Amino acid sequence: MKITLNNIGKRFNRDRIFGGLTHTFNEPMHTVIVGANGSGKSTLLQIIAGSTTASEGELSYSHNGKDIPAEDLFRSISFASPYMELLEELSLEEHVRFHAGLKPFRKGLALEEIAELAELAHAKHKQIRYYSSGMKQRLKLTLAILSDTPLLLLDEPCSNLDRKAIQWYQNLITAHASDRLILVCSNQQEFEFSFCSAKIEMETYKQHRPVKA
Repeated sequence: MKITLNNIGKRFNRDRIFGGLTHTFNEPMHTVIVGANGSGKSTLLQIIAGSTTASEGELSYSHNGKDIPAEDLFRSISFASPYMELLEELSLEEHVRFHAGLKPFRKGLALEEIAELAELAHAKHKQIRYYSSGMKQRLKLTLAILSDTPLLLLDEPCSNLDRKAIQWYQNLITAHASDRLILVCSNQQEFEFSFCSAKIEMETYKQHRPVKA
């Protein structure tokens, strides 16, 4: 997959959060987006995901040499973040089946394998509302990383994870990273992006100044 950003910027009201960002991401590149809170890294990830729009500039997407229409972009993306919501009235088993109806899993993984890889097989029949924050984050990461998509977006993936779960994340992402484009947002937590070979520093594009009328 290839993503081209041309002079991308974002502002809220009259405050420009960042601007002038021109960059090309090519599969199988692994890139970390770093910056302090408020620097716009999560906003940039959401722009790339198509869940919010840029205030300026243009984006284009292609896969295997063919352009991806905006309405079909969701089929190519999997996304995990601490602020995403799960369907908490469902069990893990039901949630995995629901997810599989939207996007297939990699290598034909079955429900039992996914529950085992998430280290949640013991709780697969429990409603997700009764999961701890760490269990919910593991499920979000499992669904995203194991989805058969060319683009994987991870926003602060180790939020709510203890030391053992961080090692679990590192093992899972390493096993499923080689053949896809991955972007990771992080507050300089190296264990979140140790597999990345490229970096974007949002402070380079941060322009806290009013937009002229």
